[in-house]
This record gives sequence, structure tokens and C-alpha cells, in this order.
Amino acid sequence: MATVVSSATGAASHATSVKPGPILLLGAPGVGKGTQAKELVKLWGIPQISTGDLLRSHRDKGTELGKLADQLMTQGKLVPDSLVNEMVAVRLTEPDTANGFILDGFPRTLPQADWLDERIASQPGSLPVVAISLKVDYTQLLRRITGRRNCPVCQTIYNIYLQPPKVEGKCDLEGATLVQRSDDTELCFTGRMHTYETQTAPVIEHYRALSRFAEVNGDQPVADVAASIVSSVERLRA
Repeated sequence: MATVVSSATGAASHATSVKPGPILLLGAPGVGKGTQAKELVKLWGIPQISTGDLLRSHRDKGTELGKLADQLMTQGKLVPDSLVNEMVAVRLTEPDTANGFILDGFPRTLPQADWLDERIASQPGSLPVVAISLKVDYTQLLRRITGRRNCPVCQTIYNIYLQPPKVEGKCDLEGATLVQRSDDTELCFTGRMHTYETQTAPVIEHYRALSRFAEVNGDQPVADVAASIVSSVERLRA
């Protein structure tokens, strides 16, 4: 089993020794997937693919897929898997995905995972998806989410438990009163956790059964989490 690298420098060294291929980052709300995706993009020079970003891009550019998605959302309907899959398929034809890519938010469900596996398998020489799940204790996740406060002026983010402002309720830089997002409550977090666990459990078991799954402790410094992910990918690719 690969030795876990404990520094950003070590992670970069390991990263250059392995072709990453497609990497699916899994994790509950607040676990730090977005942060780690950015770290891996820097380490490997591969793109992050987020379905939310794809939807916004297609809508902004006025593509046929974007117009269809916009029409559905205007009607209050969910964008179906088939449409999301098409957007992902278009993105995977772009040359910057040749050495791999970081998947964030897709696939969320087993049918999406099955579609993605088949799509990648149809491309000669492509590596299969490996899934990395970031694990953080439930109580810690709850503190990360419900403790978040934003400055409405400079957008600085604080956490009343983990990174509090110098003066309670006030931004260090602007002195403005900090605000809590409406979806950063315990009630919303509980609902999001239930949705995540219900949808994602089959995806985890799917990749576990294929021996293409690993768990990483997400409650570490950012560089150490990234290093653990790199080592896990290296082991799964071996």
C-alpha cells in the first residue's frame, strides 16, 4: 500500500508519477470536495468538471442543451439525467480531459455511474473512474455548516466554532454584521445529508465492488488531505 504523503511538496512529487485518469470525489455537504478539487487541479493540471458549472455554461452560451435545461428549470422541473449526461459527454470530448479530470457532483446516482462507466469504456485507452470518498465526523460537519458566517460587504467567510471573527458577529475587515445563509441551518443540513446518503450509497457500493474505491480522512489540513487522495489514486491505479 502506498505511503501517505504528508506535505504539499510530497503530494506534488507523487502526483507527477501517476496518470490520474477520471477521479470522482465523494463526500457529504461541508466535507471539502470543492477545496480538494482545486488542489488536485493544481497538482495534476487536469480540469474539474462540475454539473452545476456545466449547466450555467450551457445556459450562458445559449446552446441547445442550455436552452432545454433553462426551459425545464423555468417550469420548475428537474433537469433529467439524460440531459446532464449529454452535457458531460460534450465536456469529455475536450482535449484538456485527455490525462484525466476531477468529477464533483456527478455521478450522484447509480444510473449516472453506470452511464459514465460505459461512456468511458467506449473510448479506447481511457482509464476507468476511481472514486475517493472524503470522510469527516458528523458533528464536525454540522459545525462546519451551521457555524458559517459571511460578510455581506467583502464576502469573507468565518466560522463561529472553527475560525471566529475577533469581535463576535462582526467582520474583521469591514466591521459589517455577519450573516448566515438560509441553507446553513441544522434543519437544512440534516435534509441534505439524508439526500446525499440515500443517493450516494449505491454509487459507493458500485465502485467498492469494482475495487475502485477508497476512503480518505477529510478532517486534516488541506495539503494532507490532498496528499492522501494522491496516494489513494496511485494505489488504485497500480
